Amino acid sequence: MKLIGNVIWTLFGGFIVVIYYFVVGLLFCLTIVGIPFGLQLMKMAGFALWPFGREILPGPKDSGCLSVVMNVIWILLGGVEIALIHLILGVVFCVTLIGIPFGLQHFKMTLLALVPFGKQIS
Repeated sequence: MKLIGNVIWTLFGGFIVVIYYFVVGLLFCLTIVGIPFGLQLMKMAGFALWPFGREILPGPKDSGCLSVVMNVIWILLGGVEIALIHLILGVVFCVTLIGIPFGLQHFKMTLLALVPFGKQIS
């Protein structure tokens, strides 16, 4: 069932999200300061490519306050906008019975898009 959900997700809009995250992640990686943000966008692209059957878990606790500082910078640089887009798409998909699984995936991505630092994807 996960395979079918992931294939449908990828064919009907998920691939556009992956391309967006990947291209913006590459642009962030062009500068040394932007590399951590670019890597988070690459992580989000990997999750958006195959979201069914995967979960977002808290990362290792050894990062200290660095993940908090990076999440604050992330939010200021556009994380809220990305999270709002996923939230709106989740609500739109949940209007129909067939779209509910896809809406739930967008809700999972909302959390990751808002605070990606200190998270693991399993």
